[in-house]
Amino acid sequence: MNIRIIYEDNHLLVVEKPVNIPVQGDESGDADLLSLLKADLKKRYQKPGNVYLGLVHRLDRPVGGVLVFAKTSKAASRLSDVLRKREMKRTYLAVVRGALDEKGILTHHLWKDVKKNIVHAVKVSHPGGKKAVLDYETLEKKDGMSLLAIRLHTGRSHQIRVQMATSGAPLYGDQKYGQQVNRPGQQIALWAHTLSFPHPTTKEILTFESTPPSEHPWNVWKRIGATLLPT
Repeated sequence: MNIRIIYEDNHLLVVEKPVNIPVQGDESGDADLLSLLKADLKKRYQKPGNVYLGLVHRLDRPVGGVLVFAKTSKAASRLSDVLRKREMKRTYLAVVRGALDEKGILTHHLWKDVKKNIVHAVKVSHPGGKKAVLDYETLEKKDGMSLLAIRLHTGRSHQIRVQMATSGAPLYGDQKYGQQVNRPGQQIALWAHTLSFPHPTTKEILTFESTPPSEHPWNVWKRIGATLLPT
């Protein structure tokens, strides 16, 4: 698999995750991004034995975009601390069905049914519920759909997908949280667009960007006419 490397040094590996590949191994047994990158590092640098690559954060299997891994345990620890302190800035591009206000902040409490791998918006008093916050800006509207720029304040499982569906604007192509309006086989229109964080050793603020490919389903954005995306 051809995986685009956006940035690499002795501490970090920033890549563009392809769609429909798990970040790490799961019960499907399919090839996963973490294993593929480890194998690539082993080959490129002719490393003997096991290769270390730390998983810092995740993207859902159908979602593509920018993702950072740590090449040392120290970098992994420091980046995990950055994530915990909410110093890692993440923005996403998403096409949703329907429309929200031009700008807004969404706050929900989410609970994950681990056995079914599905997340629900629940009351504040629900046991195990965790606060989830994001803000968004509407970039374009057309044909009953909206292109949003979304910034996460928290990092809950399936957060964007659940919060958007709960707010009446499910993501285009989301088979799990938008079954009523999406057809089977449609690719989810959610992309990790930018990632910004302090370097684990130099503390310099690094910012990386990944733009959705022009093929389906990103042609949804092309129809909308958004200037952010390739023609």
